[in-house]
Amino acid sequence: MQHPANSFKRALRNGEAQIGLWQGLASSYTAELCATVGYDWLLIDGEHAPNTIQTVLSQLQAVAAYPVAPVVRPAWNDPVELKRLLDIGAQNLLIPMVQNADEARAAVAAVRYPPEGVRGVGAALARASRWGGVSDYLARANDEICLLCQVETASALQELDGILAVEGVDGVFIGPADLAASMGHTGNPGHPDVKTAISDAIVRIRKAGKAAGILQGDIALAKQYLELGAQFVAVGVDAVLLRRAATDLLAQFKHNIESVPSQPGSAY
Repeated sequence: MQHPANSFKRALRNGEAQIGLWQGLASSYTAELCATVGYDWLLIDGEHAPNTIQTVLSQLQAVAAYPVAPVVRPAWNDPVELKRLLDIGAQNLLIPMVQNADEARAAVAAVRYPPEGVRGVGAALARASRWGGVSDYLARANDEICLLCQVETASALQELDGILAVEGVDGVFIGPADLAASMGHTGNPGHPDVKTAISDAIVRIRKAGKAAGILQGDIALAKQYLELGAQFVAVGVDAVLLRRAATDLLAQFKHNIESVPSQPGSAY
């Protein structure tokens, strides 16, 4: 068995837009449901959702049969956690709160085998190598991993050029909610200053030859960012979609229930 090519990574390198959906319900059942819809990628969230190695594994298994790329966000830029996620088959990783080039380099090292990195070698126990069944796994794993750094503070944006210069960083994802908070606009990612900072960052990322990404639930704004050159754009969150649909339905029958308003510029 040969190592499969990472189609998501190749799509980003080719400049193709990839539309995604956030998975926050920590459920293999809902992840599989969403995998059937037609999104290009699904984000399995280990930072703000109650996921564990086991629940991430079950979701990777649930979506494996469908033409969708799972992207896993760990809780932190931790080489131990990243090693375990890689071994269970995560191939696309979104690293939260990367603040500077040194942290980006640490992430790159964590996802690569020596001598390029520090990832421990345990492929015989790993789902990623099909328990040793992928004959060229060790030779090709480094090249097929897609590493995305999440830049989500004003100070990190000041270090953006350095992060973009790190070899092995395939893309940079802008986190609107945390960026807004760091700029003094907590709960208001649609503030004009925040939107300007995001637009400027997307242009800088693309000029550096890297893929730009964002989570944006405001449809008009998501399309605007795509037009600017953002390539991997998540346009909704499973938990938010379910709550909004359930609330809107109930509001048709109970007068004391109000529909959930969409905040302009909101990531969620």
